[in-house]
Amino acid sequence: MLDRKDQLSRIRKALARSPAVALLGPRQCGKTTLARCLETAGDSNYLDLENPTHLARLEQPMLALEGLRGLVVIDEVQRHPDLFPVLRVLCDRKPLRARFLLLGSASPELLRQSSESLAGRLEILTLSGFGLDEVGVESLDKHWRRGGFPRSFLARSEADSLAWRENFIRTVAERDLPQLGVTLPAPALIRFWTMLAHYHGQIWNAAEPARSLGVNETTVRRYLDLLTGVYLVRQLQPWYENLGKRQVKSPKIYFRDTGLLHLLLGIRTASDLMNNPKLGASWEGYAMEAVLGKIRPAEAYFWSTHNGAELDLLLFQSGKRIGVEFKRADAPTLTASMRIAMKDLSLDRLWVAYPGKTRYHLTEKIEAIPLTDLLGAPSRARP
Repeated sequence: MLDRKDQLSRIRKALARSPAVALLGPRQCGKTTLARCLETAGDSNYLDLENPTHLARLEQPMLALEGLRGLVVIDEVQRHPDLFPVLRVLCDRKPLRARFLLLGSASPELLRQSSESLAGRLEILTLSGFGLDEVGVESLDKHWRRGGFPRSFLARSEADSLAWRENFIRTVAERDLPQLGVTLPAPALIRFWTMLAHYHGQIWNAAEPARSLGVNETTVRRYLDLLTGVYLVRQLQPWYENLGKRQVKSPKIYFRDTGLLHLLLGIRTASDLMNNPKLGASWEGYAMEAVLGKIRPAEAYFWSTHNGAELDLLLFQSGKRIGVEFKRADAPTLTASMRIAMKDLSLDRLWVAYPGKTRYHLTEKIEAIPLTDLLGAPSRARP
């Protein structure tokens, strides 16, 4: 396992200022491993809600939790939402006798009760798989191809990585999503997930998947929202202003992990990836997730007009508007779309992220920047 000291630092700082911290992210992204690395998280204070023994301890939750001291870790908290009112009472004790680290694989929207019960007491952090800054720039191609889930990235061989991803997708379809209310049979759900892979980097339209699955568009949107809610898909929302132009108002769909994307697209090898028509879209999504994970902007959107002008990513950060374009090219050049975006959106600057090694200006405020420079990703010696 790689050292994730920056993520551990984030968690420790959050626990120092908040009585309860929720660490949310997709299943198997490393949440439990990080929690186990916290010195004060002993076995007696670790509760896994997928463990029947631990569940039995919580039949009377107030009685089970009120005597614990220090850091208490509750894993897979979305399986026991009635814990949240009890946690509210425990977080309000003075003096505070315990702090709670809640691990979950569902978003706050799916854990709505947590935001209602623990308002003002709960700090939410999100975690994805390994980032490029954690694996090192020498592993960029492998990281892009396999994705960031620890067991996929660290697998001994490509075959082992693929086998893990296949099992992950099957587990989510057969167990996790049905627990959240999906009634679609697992094979049909995987078929829908595969359809989404072909929408990666494109504007979402529910009509075609609905026809293929024989359900209505409302149902398809709900399935999409659930995959978004378990941190497997990103719906990047459009930004639109009164510019006198017809602007796109539907979200773009991105897989948050390119390893899962590649599996569902039938990409098995580096050669398959280089020859796949989704190559550019795959790299765009990979680079976008890396940038969003590193910068953690206050708000993020894309922008597009029906006349063809577009911007891959619009970030609002520290009162500034920053545009980001993703180009898988040796030497990106200035385009009319970039000029229009700079003017119409009043951008403070525009970065063109690309997989090269040289940083250079296209105009005073538009700069081509290697992705590794933009992320500040270090070089690491691999074991």
